[in-house]
Amino acid sequence: MRGCFRASGADRPPRNPLSVFRAFIVMRMKGVRSLREMTRLLDTDLWLRRLCLIKTGEAGYPRSVLSRFIRKVGKDKLTKIIEEKVVKLLRWNDAKNVDAVLDASFIKAWSTRHPLDNQKGLSDGDARVGRAGRTFGLGYKLHLAIDSKTMLPLTSVFASANQNEKKHSLNMLEKTKLILKRGAARLRSVIADSQYSHSKLRNAAGEAVIPYPTNQKRTVKGLLRVDKKFRTYGPENQRMEYHKRPHIEAVYSFLKTQYSLANNKVRGLRNVASYALYSLLCLVLNREAAENINRTDKAVSPTYFNT
Repeated sequence: MRGCFRASGADRPPRNPLSVFRAFIVMRMKGVRSLREMTRLLDTDLWLRRLCLIKTGEAGYPRSVLSRFIRKVGKDKLTKIIEEKVVKLLRWNDAKNVDAVLDASFIKAWSTRHPLDNQKGLSDGDARVGRAGRTFGLGYKLHLAIDSKTMLPLTSVFASANQNEKKHSLNMLEKTKLILKRGAARLRSVIADSQYSHSKLRNAAGEAVIPYPTNQKRTVKGLLRVDKKFRTYGPENQRMEYHKRPHIEAVYSFLKTQYSLANNKVRGLRNVASYALYSLLCLVLNREAAENINRTDKAVSPTYFNT
């Protein structure tokens, strides 16, 4: 983080990067919707000033400082920070065999559709029209792989909403294996819905708990399948494992309702990725804080620390 700013030279000294970094975490935890609103709060709220390490008599951060910080840190540094935290927690919990759950969630773009091309954004050229639940919307997709037990985000990939889950599944699987290897753990199984049903992923995953769509292998019996009412059919062991898949739905719910992922007001794939990574970091910090105070029962309780 300190490498983003000069350590010496002419002009005024830089602001404390850890302090600015804390300001962005507070934004996600408290649901602050804009940099302008955060600037006002850092001028008036004494508790937030102490939390962000702003000294008495020191000016708060103007909008320009916060905006430049986003560009200087960027997606790659945030990803590295999250990965280091996840590896530390995997080792801390002594995770040996991990069941990874894969899924994607829609992030609405801060733009309207282009009048000449209905499939992309007007003010956000990277946004595309894709599936948003049961309908279609303009935006992006956050692809996640999580540990089904701890709900830690193992791998994240950001893409336009028109890109199918299968396109990124193999890349996510390889990244997940590398993270688990660093955390002294191994991948036991991959759990996902039928959108991820393809032979390459099944072969690379080893044990894949992925239901087959009705148009795949219709003549073969004993396969895991899920109907429109989410009832499962097939081998009992796979049905039990597939019931871990809703854990990732809970993670997306935390990210959107507790960590401000649904309040996206930035444009461009890189900026949206950085915005979402701060929300992911809050999720990881929530578990780390719970581990530090020996309250593992609060590891997936965002409201316990967000008071």
